[in-house]
Amino acid sequence: MRRAVSTELLEIALEAARRAGELLRTGRPADLGVAATKSSPIDVVTEMDLAAEKLITELIAEHRPDDGFLGEEGTESTGTSGVRWIVDPLDGTVNYLYGLPSWSVSIAAERDGETLVGVVEAPMRGETYRAVLGQGAFVNDVPARPRPVPEFAHALVGTGFGYLTERRVRQADVVRTLLPRVRDIRRGGSAAIDLCDVGCGRLDAYYERGLNPWDFAAGALFAREAGVRTGGRPGQPASHELTVAAGAGLFETLQGLLEDLGAWHD
Repeated sequence: MRRAVSTELLEIALEAARRAGELLRTGRPADLGVAATKSSPIDVVTEMDLAAEKLITELIAEHRPDDGFLGEEGTESTGTSGVRWIVDPLDGTVNYLYGLPSWSVSIAAERDGETLVGVVEAPMRGETYRAVLGQGAFVNDVPARPRPVPEFAHALVGTGFGYLTERRVRQADVVRTLLPRVRDIRRGGSAAIDLCDVGCGRLDAYYERGLNPWDFAAGALFAREAGVRTGGRPGQPASHELTVAAGAGLFETLQGLLEDLGAWHD
């Protein structure tokens, strides 16, 4: 029963992500501007975020009218089926605004709080990252595999920064301590893609404070199904406080250091 439901959810998620990605890729106006701001003047919403979320929610509702939604741009409903869709119609909005290629559409479906399906569409990469609970992770149709776990000193670590000034100052302090201890640090600008990059071997690890469910739901499932550990603070799942992804061994070392550095608070 669960496999049949997951297959249906995956097909819907893939179609919604593909259509939204195509809308964003081909519909981006040359004079794209900021439609609104969220947590701060540099945390922007474009007209395309709103159009993509509308497309996704309408398509899903056509197929599954009783499901709930949680969307970054304000769509939220409880539903009656037990299934909830967690949607970021444009992860990496600032990259998109500036014409940088690292942006994605992130769609996850959960039932009773457990993520069953995750799809991250990265149109400018020509890649779709998909995962179903218990069925593995794939980049397009190729099984995803993380890199062999390196020593901590040889790890390439991805991260991201918040939009509030106080948080950015604190995050800079953490990076200042972490940077000399690892191979290097990358800041891609899309949490969903960063999590998928850990799962398919383009990063060794990733961490960030301040993510919301729509930022990590699909990407974290992909990473786990690829064989990567994900979590938050020690003993806790990924959350707004902290999200961490890495292979076993490296995960514990990075998580412990981040805990000691207070990376989970401003």
